[in-house]
Amino acid sequence: MTTLPSLGNGLAAEPIVARLLAQPGLQKVPSPKLDLFIARDFIGALLCEALIERIDAVRRPSTIADANGDATFRTSETGDLSATDPVVQAVEARLAAFTGLDPAYGEPLQGQRYAVGQEFKGHTDYFDPQGADFAQYCSVAGNRTWTVMVYLNQPEAGGATRFKAVDKIIQPETGKLVAWNNRRPDGSLNPATLHQGMKVRTGVKYVITKWYREREWA
Repeated sequence: MTTLPSLGNGLAAEPIVARLLAQPGLQKVPSPKLDLFIARDFIGALLCEALIERIDAVRRPSTIADANGDATFRTSETGDLSATDPVVQAVEARLAAFTGLDPAYGEPLQGQRYAVGQEFKGHTDYFDPQGADFAQYCSVAGNRTWTVMVYLNQPEAGGATRFKAVDKIIQPETGKLVAWNNRRPDGSLNPATLHQGMKVRTGVKYVITKWYREREWA
């Protein structure tokens, strides 16, 4: 992919949206409530398999900020991927070129694994400014701006991602990218980005996720 200039942290959404819409085959979900994009075949099956191997090597139980007392709220596993790994670097470079989002504002690439029955109930990716853990997670790099997620495989049944506010259910497919702006046009946090990782019914689901922040990631 041709190297293109980075477009910042995503708070100014227009150039990011324009970059995304310029990508062949990209679909923008038609809704005024949020900016949500889908692109099939973002990365190939071999690269997906390599990422799955890396997630399996480091996975641990997933956690949430601001515990809500529901032990079943997020039941997946999470794996932090090494920034020095050439496979991870290749994905990072492709994400930067595809979205325009500057990697300096990005959190380290993270993988998630969902076995049968595991899910992540309805949540937003940004941190609640009134939440007990807000200062812990946002005092340095600020809150999240954009989310970019890629499915690494297609489980036999279940595992879709549901955006309730726009009545959109996205089915996992190997290499499919899903990206969304966590803000409204005025820059305020957008509750319409509430989404759910639905239960896997048969098989296992793997994804990678990249979150971007207001300030550079230290």
